[in-house]
Amino acid sequence: MKHFHRTSVGADTVLEHADDFFRGLGLAETARSARARTWNGVVGSPEQPATVSLTVRMEGGHYTFVEVHTTAQGESRVDRNVKKFFVRIHRLADARHASAAAY
Repeated sequence: MKHFHRTSVGADTVLEHADDFFRGLGLAETARSARARTWNGVVGSPEQPATVSLTVRMEGGHYTFVEVHTTAQGESRVDRNVKKFFVRIHRLADARHASAAAY
């Protein structure tokens, strides 16, 4: 799946938090560049092998565009964790943000 998020948080800060977050899921970093990361591993139960690729780019000088691709099919555990990562980044930009279920 493909996910994206636009934030006022700087690209370097997004990458630092991504390194911590995805490592915390048990994924191993397999590629690194100045503006991109790739992790591989097994997420969820039943265990599903997953690849997560994250890229950041500056957009209009004011915003950071974060794009994440996963190899998972459908709404998988790794995709839900990508959304949790985006909430974490959103909280960095606005500490008052409280996530709530939207039923």
